[in-house]
Amino acid sequence: MRAVGIVFSNIHDNSVPELSRIRTLGSIPFGGRYRLIDFPLSNMVNSGIDTVGIITKSNYQSLMDHVGSGKDWDLARKDGGVIILPPYGDANNSTLYNSRLEALKGITSFLFRADEDFVVMTDCDAVCRINYNDVIESHILNRADITLVYTKRESNEKATVFDLDNEGRIVGVSYNDRPSEGVANVFTNVFVMKLSLLQNIVMDSITHNKVHFTRDVIAPNLESMKIMGYEHKGFYAGITSLQAYFNSNMLMLDSDIRHEVFGDRSVFTKIRDSAPTKYGNCAVVKNSLIADGCEIFGEVENSIIFRNVKIGRGAVIKNSIVMQNTVLGENSALNCIIADKNVTVTGRKNLSGSENHPFYIGKGIMI
Repeated sequence: MRAVGIVFSNIHDNSVPELSRIRTLGSIPFGGRYRLIDFPLSNMVNSGIDTVGIITKSNYQSLMDHVGSGKDWDLARKDGGVIILPPYGDANNSTLYNSRLEALKGITSFLFRADEDFVVMTDCDAVCRINYNDVIESHILNRADITLVYTKRESNEKATVFDLDNEGRIVGVSYNDRPSEGVANVFTNVFVMKLSLLQNIVMDSITHNKVHFTRDVIAPNLESMKIMGYEHKGFYAGITSLQAYFNSNMLMLDSDIRHEVFGDRSVFTKIRDSAPTKYGNCAVVKNSLIADGCEIFGEVENSIIFRNVKIGRGAVIKNSIVMQNTVLGENSALNCIIADKNVTVTGRKNLSGSENHPFYIGKGIMI
């Protein structure tokens, strides 16, 4: 039951344009010390998948720096391991892709070199823990052609939604362009199928100029192919907008959710050697996640603080996400702020968004 993994690092870049303008979605920081790609990579490794191709498109320098050789995920191997698949990587592909299927057309050499039985494809737009072995076992038991993973939740963001029959077979696919009320079977963008089937799908798509996997492959073949759904019942947070990114980070302050996501050290990331965080005599920290290397002389409450952040005396940070190497001057205040890397807020500034509309400060900006 060997499987090869494929991770799409930037299919949903447009969902969070503020954060993906200078980086691919997979390298967006999350939870104080992680990147979004850490979650699918860790799920692959924890499921025994030791050959993983990461499809890139643009702005992927930080992604390559983060993933490196893959040693922090135990993927630095002579045979297999992690493989970065840049655009134009195939001699027969001279155009930049705009969809999942077009991206797969550009990695045909990778697909046909692989000799595993199954393939697991996933995106970087979600925070969750999932055992892909369970999905593969369900796929085999159901004798399915394709298995798609879904989760039951309110489709309050744009999403692909499934209709299933009593046996769990997908009988309908719809695209919610507008938020809707009620619980739905929301697609998590995880696919499982035989590698040989994916190879055939890609070659057929090249021949017939198909471009969209769900619309051109899944939806038209619901009757001719056995396409099953697999319900993910654990925690799932989709990063579908800046608001969703903010909300998902804030959920990590809940100890139960944090343990479900990060428990047993099951999420791996690039190890950085930093000094312990230094707390001044007047520092106050409440219900927050603080990474190493920080210097805190002010007050932090209900916030996520990344590495090497400096918070001056009398400064207050509440309900905010502050990324690496940011400096907050004395007697300044942040509330409901997302501050990207290397931001400087000088003394006596008061910046505030709201829980329903956090204010974003771009990388390297000085205020």
